[in-house]
Order: sequence, then C-alpha cells, then structure tokens
Amino acid sequence: MASISSGITMDSNFMNLREIPLKDVRSEVPSLMVEGESMVMAFQTVRDQVIFTDKRIFVVNVQGLTGKKTSYFSYPYSKILYFGIETAGVLDIDSELIFAYSNGAKLQFDFKARVDIRRISTLVSKYIL
Repeated sequence: MASISSGITMDSNFMNLREIPLKDVRSEVPSLMVEGESMVMAFQTVRDQVIFTDKRIFVVNVQGLTGKKTSYFSYPYSKILYFGIETAGVLDIDSELIFAYSNGAKLQFDFKARVDIRRISTLVSKYIL
C-alpha cells in the first residue's frame, strides 16, 4: 500500500504533535478553507501544524532552514475508509492516529503522550461515520 508523506510522522517524542489553541494556527490557513468550514482542533511540532476542521485534515509542512517554503496538504474525511488509534504506553510514550484512504494510501500522525488520543478519535468519528 502507498503511504502519504505528511512530514509529520517522527520517532522522536520531541517532534511529536502537541495541541495548540486555534488562535495559534498559521494565519494563512483560514484563507485555504471553504465557506462554512471551521477549525475544530489543532496540533503542532516545532514548525509544522495539523489542523482538524469539520470537513478535513490540513497538514502544514514548513520546509528548509528559513521556513519560507511551505507545503499544504488537505485530506478529506469523505475519502477515509477506516482509522485507528494507538495509545501511549510505558516505554512507547507517544500515541498514534492512522487513517486508511480509499486509494490505498495511509496517513499517520504521532502525538506527544499527554495528548488525549481518544478525544481526537471521537472527533474524527463524528465527521467520518
């Protein structure tokens, strides 16, 4: 199966996603949204962001040393076949959210241990099911 490279999956907990307030989402993201779409939850690594809206998942991948080059990916909930979560453990301290898309691609996000992965799962279920 193909994998989607979002630039967000990392092994180091230092680079895992942590929740941020919606007011801290990059200023250009709202201009990429459609009319009536609203942000629900947002997460960030050092520079990259993942924004859950009521219609899709946005991934903002800041690239290069200067951070001037930025990639924006949009993953619609309507194309997700199934998803799963993996909670944090004693030695494996991050949690994961994995999506499988209708074209065979998979998308994975790694979150810091203190992120409530079950809350994210409930949110995603609301828009997928």
